[in-house]
Parts: sequence; C-alpha cells; structure tokens
Amino acid sequence: MDIQIVPVTARQELKEFIHLPERLHRQHPLWVPPIYLDERHFFNPDKNQAFAYCDHLMALAKQNQQTVGRIMGIINNKHNALVHEKTARFGFFECIEDQAVAHAMLDYVENWARQKGMTRMVGPMGFTDQDPEGFLVEGFAHEPALATYYNFAYLIDFLNVKGYGKEVDYLVYLLNVLDKAPEVYGKIYQRLVKKGEFTLTNFSKRRELKPFILPIIKLMNELYADFYGYVPLSDSEALTLAKRYLPVLDPRFVKAVRREQQVVAFIIGMPNINAGLRRARGRLFPFGIFKIMQAAKTSKRLDLLLGGIKAPYRGRGLNTMMAVAMLDSARRAGLELIDSHNTLETNTAFHAEMERLGGKVYKRYRIFQKELS
Repeated sequence: MDIQIVPVTARQELKEFIHLPERLHRQHPLWVPPIYLDERHFFNPDKNQAFAYCDHLMALAKQNQQTVGRIMGIINNKHNALVHEKTARFGFFECIEDQAVAHAMLDYVENWARQKGMTRMVGPMGFTDQDPEGFLVEGFAHEPALATYYNFAYLIDFLNVKGYGKEVDYLVYLLNVLDKAPEVYGKIYQRLVKKGEFTLTNFSKRRELKPFILPIIKLMNELYADFYGYVPLSDSEALTLAKRYLPVLDPRFVKAVRREQQVVAFIIGMPNINAGLRRARGRLFPFGIFKIMQAAKTSKRLDLLLGGIKAPYRGRGLNTMMAVAMLDSARRAGLELIDSHNTLETNTAFHAEMERLGGKVYKRYRIFQKELS
C-alpha cells in the first residue's frame, strides 16, 4: 500500500503524534506511557524553550488512511555551533513492524536535513540531554527508567538496513541495596565527616530543595559540558526542568555536598513509578496522580537520574559519601534494587564505582549515526 508522510501542522495531527505510541505498544507489557500533560507542553513551542534555537519537523506516516508511524527531525543549532558540526537528529521514532514505513520516514527526515545543509544524522535523540535518547539494544526483559525509550527490537533492524551504525552506547547497571555499605565506604564517610571540609545535605521536604535547584543545574552544565550531545541549560530552561520534575521527586533521594556553601557534588534519584504510570495511562487527572504517588510509595527499585562531582574535588571520597547516604535512604524506604540510569560507555570512573558496589550491566542503549551523502 502507498505510504504518505504528512507533516504535523494542526492540533489534531499533534494529538495523533503524541498518542500513537500508546496504540502501537498496547500489547507491549513493559512499555510505559508518558505523562501526557508533560508531552503537550514538551511539543509546544510556547512552552519548550528549545524550539527557539532548534530547527525541527514532525511527521506522521499514513497507510490506507491510518496513522502507522511518527518521527521528529531536530537540528540543535546551539550544539552544532559548540562542537562545529552539521549534524541533524531524529527522535520520537515509532512505527508498525513494516520496514517500508520506517524507511519512508527516515528518508523524509534525511532529505530535510540535507536541504538544511547537514552532513550527518544521529539518533534517536531529542532537543537536549534531558530528553529520551538511545534505543534499547540489550535488556528488553527489564523495566525501563524514567525518560528512556522502551522500543520495539525491530526498529534496530530497520536502522541497520538503512545504513545506520553505532555512534555511542549507554550502559545501565543494576545493583542490590546492601544491608550495609562496604566497610571501606563507611571508613571514608566517617573520615570526611570528621574533617568537616565538606557538608552532606539530606532533604526531607520539597521546599528544602528549591534553593539548591539552580546551583545544581549550573554545576550540571559545568560537569556535562563535554558529554556527548550535551547542551548547557539557561537559567530559564533550568527552572522549567525543575518545575517538570520537582512534583514527582522524593527529597529523600536527593543528596548535595557543599564546600564553603558552594554545591560541589550532587546525586538525584527517585523510586520507579512505572506501575503507577501504567495504571494511570499517563493521565494525571482525575485520579492518575494518586496512582502514581502510590506506586512511588510501594516501589522496590530506585532509579538514579543525575549526579556528578566538581572536577577539583574528584578522588577525595565524595562519591563514597553520597553512595553511603543514598544507600541508607534506600534501605530505610524498603527499596531493594537500584538502576543506575543511562551512563556513557566512556565514563569509566562511574562504571568502576558501580562494580565496586556489586552492580552488573543489565541494559544497553545505543545512539545510531549515518553520513548524509
């Protein structure tokens, strides 16, 4: 049957774009719906500031008058200027198990990118590092974490046939919440506390987090500047990101380390809420929010989201200080497992830390690339 690629220009088409994955993944037991209120804000240029510095297109694939796929093309002009590249991104790529449909959508985005003067295509990626990136290539039997893909395996085959190869991989570790932190960790923790040079801050209420939001995101900009695909966030983008995640963050799983009142290290995690999102079907109202909150209370897995240490203070035990505090909070909350979230395969220091705590790689995500001739 003929395949039509239709640009998203109207409200109804945007609604189809946002809700298509729910229909495609209806029989996919581990797929997790997004929070649709967030999705409507994310794809709205008046709400998402990334549209101001990114060229984009959104398209649907139609077959026999039925929507059978979606794709987004993105050119992050800010990132291209930083790294001196002419790279376009594809993202939010979903379709039925039909190679012709997948390739028609990829052709559409590739041609658009060429017309814009781009020489390479990478993906799946979003506007920024905070958006889902990388298709799952190993670990399909395991629960995804927040802001990650849970894609059909056939999409990998479609990309390979289309000439896409590996750009970079992200590894995810699974570790047990130990009954007690390793003895050496406890000694390092006590030594740091005794010296008093660094102060570990624990939180119990969301309002306590607010003064730390901008310092943490500014530190994140500094730490992640050289990470693959990272684009520094402005203060206003940082506040938007905070508003997006603060309502679902559990302050018990945010740790900050200060030196002379300056935040020099942080780690952020949250209980996995997949069960609540599925029961709520991604709808917060009228009762979805309560289902999500209940899932957070009964979850047995903590998902790490972000973390890092300011360069001059690495190798001084701050990673251990935060690990001991996070493990203690997880233990007190009755959590049993920790998912490390996506970490670049080149981040050897983090991998070593996970392995010291007994973690094992159990998922792998991949960003693909293709030269545009």
